[in-house]
Amino acid sequence: MKYPIVAYGDPVLRKKATAIEPDEYPHIKELVDNMFETMYAAHGVGLAAPQVGMSMRLFVIDATPFEDDDEGLKGFKKTFINATMLDETGEEWAFNEGCLSIPDIREDVYRCPVIRLSYYDENWKHHEETFKGMAARVIQHEYDHIEGKLFTDKLSPLRKRLIEKKLNDISKGIVDVDYKMKFPAVKKGR
Repeated sequence: MKYPIVAYGDPVLRKKATAIEPDEYPHIKELVDNMFETMYAAHGVGLAAPQVGMSMRLFVIDATPFEDDDEGLKGFKKTFINATMLDETGEEWAFNEGCLSIPDIREDVYRCPVIRLSYYDENWKHHEETFKGMAARVIQHEYDHIEGKLFTDKLSPLRKRLIEKKLNDISKGIVDVDYKMKFPAVKKGR
């Protein structure tokens, strides 16, 4: 099942998501499958639960589209539940990022090249892993979502002012997308 993706301006994107317990979500694998289906339909490489209106610490990633640039991403498809960032190290580097909740806006964002993360997978198996390069970047982007942050928060005040109208238009549904979205400033029944 494909979920509508929540657009910029929805309060759920600004809330710090809550941890989940295995007994709360006995059908977690179905939810994870639906999130992957939603992400693929929107041509994304990552999707966090807040982006589909659920304030829970869950995100999915399939970074295989970047495998030509980084061999370490071959088959890199993972689920992250209750992730906690343990460490971010190295000299920050820029990469042009976009977001399914903020369509048609791409900006250079600086992030650390190496991270250490504690998380559970969809089988509730605990992992503590180090990720580097593009894998680290995609994880940091999605991790920000469960912390109530967006990539636009990392932009300079000038860049934010320059894209402010576009951001407001997105929240009003004035954007052309080929996937289903839910816009916070659009009244129901219109």
